[in-house]
Amino acid sequence: MLRAGIVGLPNVGKSTLFNALTRSRKAEAANFPFCTIEPNVGVVNVPDARLARLKDLAGSEKVIPAAIEFVDIAGLVKGASEGEGLGNKFLAHIREVDAIVQVVRCFENDDIHHVAGSVDPVRDIEIITTELVLADMASVQKRIERQAKAAKTGDKLAKAEIELGQKLLPHLDAGKPASTIDLSDDEKKLLATFFLLSAKPVLFAANVREEDLALLEKGDYSSNPHVKAVEAYAASHHGTGTVVVSAQIESELSELPPEDAKEYLAGLGVSDSGVGKLIRGAYALLGLRTYFTYGPKETRAWTIRSGDKAPAAAGVIHSDFERGFIAAETMAFSDLDSLGSAAKCREAGKLRIEGKEYEVKDGDVMEFRFNV
Repeated sequence: MLRAGIVGLPNVGKSTLFNALTRSRKAEAANFPFCTIEPNVGVVNVPDARLARLKDLAGSEKVIPAAIEFVDIAGLVKGASEGEGLGNKFLAHIREVDAIVQVVRCFENDDIHHVAGSVDPVRDIEIITTELVLADMASVQKRIERQAKAAKTGDKLAKAEIELGQKLLPHLDAGKPASTIDLSDDEKKLLATFFLLSAKPVLFAANVREEDLALLEKGDYSSNPHVKAVEAYAASHHGTGTVVVSAQIESELSELPPEDAKEYLAGLGVSDSGVGKLIRGAYALLGLRTYFTYGPKETRAWTIRSGDKAPAAAGVIHSDFERGFIAAETMAFSDLDSLGSAAKCREAGKLRIEGKEYEVKDGDVMEFRFNV
């Protein structure tokens, strides 16, 4: 299972958000730096309204949603790349995750200490980016030095790694994450073997006050200009998005039954949980997509990677399905939803027989034919 690591400076709401995501109290949330030392890990279901509709259509006995893993990682401080705070441990824990959710504090509260002394989310992002980039620069330099001898003997891979390293160093030295460098497809494959921290995909979570949520959902930043600054910076410097969330409110909502939580959000003038948006955002960030199977016993969301073809999707259910793959009966969820049954989809020409080269799309409803 792929993992998204929750990172940020101390006291920005990481552990509170992790507890809301996992509906648990695994992570200690306290008003002092480094209350999280060892990472907390939790498996989180991916909210997907399509499952309820499929369950109703099939009269399924149970529903199994897709899931991903979140890791709550200790807060980072300036100088982490040189061992400050819990720096070395923090960086090692980031290295073990597949994507990063960076929580940035976008609220003022005199009772909650900010490690930098003031609230400035763009500065906070730059602090963390700088530490990841500095650690990567040291890693790339070591890689170049290690491959120098082999390159002199004509080793093609060693030469390619040195060339890539020499391309990376000035980019990193400019304070830019490795994820934003322009590379060829071959260079991208080689970059993956460098295991750089700043090459991991990132999503920003702007942690706001309860009273900001309704206005921000309408695109009104008057109560919280910090969020607009984060969104603009995330897009221009990281090529990524931002999810607005109130960790404190989400923590309280996690203790309520789903219907009560929905009613509470409506009372705030908010249509959807920030945690739900964050989970779906992290799922997409990890390059994951969902297809469905449904029937009287079970409706289930299956997780695949973007670009997976039908046999690989079948293999998620069982290796025999992939090994003996013949074809896949496929409908788009939107067609099944509007027409109401597989039979009507077939009559309307919306049920297709797809072969081995079919690239599975998010929301496909599938039944596999196989022979082993």
